[in-house]
Amino acid sequence: MTPSPTLDQALGFTIPSRHARGRIVRLGPVLDDVLAAHAYPPQIERLLASALVLAALLGSTLKDVGGQLTLQAQTENGVVSLLVADYKGGEVRGYAKFDADRLVELGPDPTLFGLFGKGYLAITFDQAVSGERYQGIVPLDGETLADAAEHYFFQSEQIPSIIQIATRHDQGEGCLAAGLLLQHLPEGEVGRERLHVRHDHPEWEHVQALAHTLKDAELTDSDLPLSDIVWRLFHEEEEVRVTDPAAISKGCRCDLDHIRSVIGRFPAAERADMADDQGIIGVDCAFCSRLFPVALASFAEE
Repeated sequence: MTPSPTLDQALGFTIPSRHARGRIVRLGPVLDDVLAAHAYPPQIERLLASALVLAALLGSTLKDVGGQLTLQAQTENGVVSLLVADYKGGEVRGYAKFDADRLVELGPDPTLFGLFGKGYLAITFDQAVSGERYQGIVPLDGETLADAAEHYFFQSEQIPSIIQIATRHDQGEGCLAAGLLLQHLPEGEVGRERLHVRHDHPEWEHVQALAHTLKDAELTDSDLPLSDIVWRLFHEEEEVRVTDPAAISKGCRCDLDHIRSVIGRFPAAERADMADDQGIIGVDCAFCSRLFPVALASFAEE
């Protein structure tokens, strides 16, 4: 994929008169970097790409620079047993565990229920400054991850939201995925009431109708700047405030020194059980598919 200034970015915007806020994310080379560590079939590639976009959409709203947003979709008997994506400081990473034989039986375009069965979606916000953690868990309802995330915001946060995610992988090109998040400002922000306590909410209905005109082809058009999408949707509004684009990159954060320090906390006997016949403890990072060898003998030197 030819590098484009419109890729691997998150753009925030607010519409003050409508009491709405939003984010647009478009990922390209970052997806290729993440996917290059795995040989995922197309169905799983699309699923993980959607999860990474969703993580970036939600994570880029964090005001705590060192905070982390983690998505985890899981089930006990689904074809996909685990899907993880997270965002921290402008970096995304993710991976999936699945049954390859059962996946083939689902065909080229499986539903969310087909992939997970009766699974759940957990969204976790970790605040670096305060050390607080907040987690919401909802069923994996709907046809897409975007549908499940909308349900999360309605049920756990009571914030009416629109989430649209599109993926594309043209022949001979890299993977590209993009998404829109649009929300009504919750209670406590500019004195807004929560919508569920009102019988009418024309402001939200108006921006909702405009957002639903956005086409997947526009979201995934690498020649179309994110700010132009905002303009196309909301140019008739009294005022739209747009932030500077924020760069997004791949960040696995696996580190040999950190891995060694974790292993060092185990008793010597347990470390010996972890080692192979050559005295090497192999630690596999699920995110980047790298194997980190740690010599058992190195702990004896301490």
